[in-house]
Amino acid sequence: MPPLTRWYVRSSFLYLVATLVTGVWLAARAVWPGSLPGSSALSPIYFHLFMIGWVTQLIFGIANWMFPVYTREAPRRSERLGSATYALLNTGLLLRIVAEAGVAGAGATGWRWLLGGAVLLLLLAALAFVVNTWGRVTGK
Repeated sequence: MPPLTRWYVRSSFLYLVATLVTGVWLAARAVWPGSLPGSSALSPIYFHLFMIGWVTQLIFGIANWMFPVYTREAPRRSERLGSATYALLNTGLLLRIVAEAGVAGAGATGWRWLLGGAVLLLLLAALAFVVNTWGRVTGK
């Protein structure tokens, strides 16, 4: 298994655990309203941990590993772009979590700008993944 794939898969496992902990916290808050701290940000944080942290990260990692080789010299096309994709995806997700909490807590414009920046990083990660993987989707 290539190193970048290991990073994606291990990161996805960590996000899965974070997703489950957040989900349990949300369920406990629903059962015992007012007894546990939390904010309205927990629902979008839960969703993004699940869809981007667990699902998307696992898909990107397995696709990096299992898709057909691009060329013998560059089997996964650009390793640098692959690493940049990983960095963009994880930085964007972590900033998104912080920004969601900030917007829910303060609602200040600065938090909204951070949220917009996080979304931009996630978009760039998706585009970088497509650019780097597109040539590996071939027919025989």
